[in-house]
Order: sequence, then structure tokens, then C-alpha cells
Amino acid sequence: MPQSLQNQYRDARARWKILTLYEKFEHGVILVLTLLISIVIVLAVWNLALKILFSIVASRGVDPSDYAVFQALFGMIFTVIIALEFKRSLLVVAERQRSIVQVRTVILLALLAIVRKLIILDLSTTQAMQLVALAAAILALGVVYWLIRDQDRHERAESARNKAHQGG
Repeated sequence: MPQSLQNQYRDARARWKILTLYEKFEHGVILVLTLLISIVIVLAVWNLALKILFSIVASRGVDPSDYAVFQALFGMIFTVIIALEFKRSLLVVAERQRSIVQVRTVILLALLAIVRKLIILDLSTTQAMQLVALAAAILALGVVYWLIRDQDRHERAESARNKAHQGG
């Protein structure tokens, strides 16, 4: 059963009191950034909805098989997804589940940005070296993401072993 709003407020105040001055500053900055990115997300979704609606009205339907339309729509959708993931990572920090923005989240955001770039690329005008560079960036980020994920798994297993050893 979810906590009442009053209990949540009391818990938040108790957590706030034990924070250092810098942690309070960091928390305030994160809350401001969360508010600003929320505004950007709302505006981006509104803009996307208006563009789709005007495209439907103006051209009697959007043709998603048209590559230019596909690029534009999915580029805008990925922009919103990237912003949502960024906001979620800020909320994790704000809830004090993590003390700083996690490297894994930054890598995930970079991967999403590169995938967005690949989707909106016009392959007829893109140079081969640009594609090679994007592929290399995806590969490098993927390897780093895998290594961090693997390291986190080992740390969780070690923590579980330590808890079991201390409890037993």
C-alpha cells in the first residue's frame, strides 16, 4: 500500500536534514534541472503532436513509408526519449538512490543520441568515414556499457556474499 502524502513529506524532510550543505545544493540543482527538462519534454511532445496533426491535415495523411517523413518523425521521437531518460536519471539522483549521475546512464544517453543520428542520416549524402566513425562510437560505447554492467553484477554478488557471511 502506498504511503500517504504526509508520510512521504515527513520522510523527505528527515532525509533532507541529514544532508550536508553541498548535498543540499546538489539536490536543489537536480530538482531545478528536473523541472527544466520536464518543461522541454512537454514542449517537445506538444511540438511533435502539432507537426503530426498539421501533416495529416495538410497532406491528407502522413506517409511513414516516405523516408524523409520517417527520419523527421523518429528523430523527434528519439529526442523525446533521450530527454525522458535524462530526466529519469536525474530523478534517481534526487531520490538519493545514487549519489552522482551514473556513468552507465551517460553511456546509454550517448548510445541513444548516436542511434538517433543514424536514423536521421541521409545515406545518399553521408560520407563513408562518417558512418565508420558512428559505428566505432557505438561499438566503443557498447563495450564500455557491457563492462560497467558486468562490474555492477560482480559488485552486487560480492555485496550479497558479504551480507550472507555477516549474517551467518
